[in-house]
Amino acid sequence: MRGRGARTTIAVSLGTVWYGLWAFGSILAALLLAGAPADERLERLLAHGLLGVCLYWQLIPILTASSGASLDLRLLLPYPVPRRRLFAFEVLLRTTGSMEMLLVLAGGAVGLLANPSLAWWGAAALLPFAAMNLFAAVGLLQLLSRLLARRYAREAVFLALVILAALPQLFLFFGTPGPLLAYLESVPAPWLPWSAAAGAITGGGATPWAVLGAWLALALVFGRRQFERSLRFDFAAAGGRAGSRFLAARLDRLSRFPSLVFSDPLAALLEKELRSLARSPRFRVVAIMGFTFGLIIWLPLAVQGPDRAGFFARHYLTFVSLYALLLLGEVSFWNSFGFDRAAARWYYLLPAELAPVLAAKNIAAVAAVCAELAAIATVCTLLRMPLSADRVLEAYAVTLVLSLYVLAGGNLASSRYPRPVNPRQAWRNASGGRFQAMLLFLYPVLAAPVGLAFLGRYLFDSEAVFWAALAAAAVLGGVAYRASLQSASAMLVRERERFLEALAAGTGPIRT
Repeated sequence: MRGRGARTTIAVSLGTVWYGLWAFGSILAALLLAGAPADERLERLLAHGLLGVCLYWQLIPILTASSGASLDLRLLLPYPVPRRRLFAFEVLLRTTGSMEMLLVLAGGAVGLLANPSLAWWGAAALLPFAAMNLFAAVGLLQLLSRLLARRYAREAVFLALVILAALPQLFLFFGTPGPLLAYLESVPAPWLPWSAAAGAITGGGATPWAVLGAWLALALVFGRRQFERSLRFDFAAAGGRAGSRFLAARLDRLSRFPSLVFSDPLAALLEKELRSLARSPRFRVVAIMGFTFGLIIWLPLAVQGPDRAGFFARHYLTFVSLYALLLLGEVSFWNSFGFDRAAARWYYLLPAELAPVLAAKNIAAVAAVCAELAAIATVCTLLRMPLSADRVLEAYAVTLVLSLYVLAGGNLASSRYPRPVNPRQAWRNASGGRFQAMLLFLYPVLAAPVGLAFLGRYLFDSEAVFWAALAAAAVLGGVAYRASLQSASAMLVRERERFLEALAAGTGPIRT
């Protein structure tokens, strides 16, 4: 009960901070629109702002692989519930993944109502615009859920979507195309939904309302059609189709490598962890994001003028590697027993202590980090980005040292606040914003010893000081990791009932 109460307190606190920031943005939107004159500039501002709302609404769940709360159709199909009601419930639940944009639209509506140069009924155009996004989000979620349910196809689909969503970063690096600049400097085409909503708000007559209504009807048909197709789709059969025998044989040979280095039970446990991660769609999706989206998102910061000698350019590989570590933290560090779920009870039946179980999970996580770093370095080499042996060595050293601290915190979090995770589910249903907000507070604290090494290099302009400070941070991290391993193992024994009960918790018809 204490662990559950603490977890609830942390979640509420992080949610308050996260949505408080968006509420502040909503207030800014209200103040901006309340005093804006009703002219072409306001219509252009509204059109571009609503385009941003639409892109965030539809793309952020893809970038974070988080869908919010949704219906588990497999549990509801046996019940005689009309499908139109199931669709209505699904639409309502989609608001849990778009609360940020609903706050922004609410603030915008208040600003529009307070604007004396606009008709009061113009703000009502935000209602069909929000409904259109909700219907489109339902359809897109169901479409992607079916695509991501297919074995190995999910990685290719997700990679394409992530690269598409990262196009703004590429524009910042290579320059914005001329047609896009012309689009941003003019009022968008009136047949686009965000432009039609802007025209309806500024009093453009009946045409914008008709266009907006047509988009609303189209989104409703799309959402309902995709929802119906998902009701008839066999997710278990799609995910169980056989894959490449060649790839399966190579993965099988690689997973047996621990027996050449370690002895049982650690070798057997480590082999089990490597196989589990390799077969997990959620892990594969996050790993792909690390060496694709991670490279792209840091690309503009890597260029500091024509000489490319800025701080971010010199340590580009290190920053991308740390970003990949942050992504892997959710599936490999902070909830390491999540994929085991109810099967975790076997750890208490095996003739082995629990410390090797945690150690095997930690070694598998470090192996995943090293593989991710190798993939990042390979992609950088293929793209002919400037790399050197010392920068590659620095990226490995800094990331692995920070991994010690993340492992220490992850062991305590995994044993204290375990939660079951479906390894076949590529989407994370819980809201990703609160988890990222927690990392914003936690990672700077864990990275402080590594940051002191960079500070020492800057102050003394000495590589020797940097490596000495990094070595000291590694020793301190090793001590912290060893202490966390002992503490977490004792906690797993002492609170066995609570731990197993949390991992064995079933899911209801609403996935959160």
